[in-house]
Amino acid sequence: MVQKTKALDPLKNRARRLKQDIYVLYLSYRDPRVPWFAKFFAVCVVAYAFSPIDLIPDFIPILGNLDDLIIVPFGIALALKMIPRPVIEDCRMRADEIRQRGTPKYWIPGVLFIVIWILCVIWIGSVLYRWIQ
Repeated sequence: MVQKTKALDPLKNRARRLKQDIYVLYLSYRDPRVPWFAKFFAVCVVAYAFSPIDLIPDFIPILGNLDDLIIVPFGIALALKMIPRPVIEDCRMRADEIRQRGTPKYWIPGVLFIVIWILCVIWIGSVLYRWIQ
């Protein structure tokens, strides 16, 4: 039993680091030192990471988890490469401070992401409806 716990420790640490990196991206997109294209990409990665809707649905065997295991970490890594190193370091410190005070809850971005997804579904539905007729 102890060996299983030790074997999973690197994965748990990596998952914890990814969660922190997502929050670092969230904090960095608000920083004026970050270029607009990096802000845009960071917002897209954060939105996708927190979104309940995936490009590849989870019920599809193997491929369903592909986005969570490959696409999200790749997006995070790419977004972090676009952001200047001093900004990342500042945001990491701020993220650690905020995490020590307790998990923050941001309802406005969550509602915004849900509204954006709903609008996308409505738009796609209207395009398909016009195409069918």
